[in-house]
Amino acid sequence: ILSATVSMSRSGKFFVSICCSQVEIPQLPSTGKAVGLDVGIKDLVITSDGQKFLNPKWLEASEEKLVRLQRRLSRKPKDSKNREKARIRLAKQHEKITNQRQDYLHKMSTQLIREYDVICVESLNVGGMMRNHHLAKAIADCSWGEFARQLKYKAEWQHKAVVEVGTFFPSSQLCSGCGHKNPEVRDLSVRQWTCPVCGIIHDRDVNAATNILNEGLRLLTGAAA
Repeated sequence: ILSATVSMSRSGKFFVSICCSQVEIPQLPSTGKAVGLDVGIKDLVITSDGQKFLNPKWLEASEEKLVRLQRRLSRKPKDSKNREKARIRLAKQHEKITNQRQDYLHKMSTQLIREYDVICVESLNVGGMMRNHHLAKAIADCSWGEFARQLKYKAEWQHKAVVEVGTFFPSSQLCSGCGHKNPEVRDLSVRQWTCPVCGIIHDRDVNAATNILNEGLRLLTGAAA
């Protein structure tokens, strides 16, 4: 152990973070499998082999309770003990939402690292997407950036690969069968479409994940060469 840092959360809980010089991490067996991941709001993560991870929407589920606790806090006199109690109750609820989200993301990222050796993901401009005021709260609740961070460091621990595909790669618009680009699919309301060239019927998200996988493998092969 090199150092230990003690910190306290807003709800009054203490934590100790320990920094070590060397930690042995048990290695997972290689699977030889690769996958592409597409992220969304209804389904948080969609894989190229058709697996879908639902979005629990923790913040939306607790929104009424948060509003109620915030209202109670605003009614308490400043610097009073009751106000401090109300503040702690509100902080604990925010902490619970964060813990629920983190737990779900950790379980999901660990499962993917266990099942695949190569994971291809889209590099998202989350900051730019948050400018859409209609979707900002839902996007923030998804924590796509945190999910990508977890995948990267867990892949590094296990000597596996996370390949990022460019932000402007048109994963949703391309037919994963023949490569035809269909600009009509830019409309987010289109959830299923038929390729006018080869006739394949696509699930929008699974098709996008498949295109991300193909592009990620192309980039990985090019980098290796």
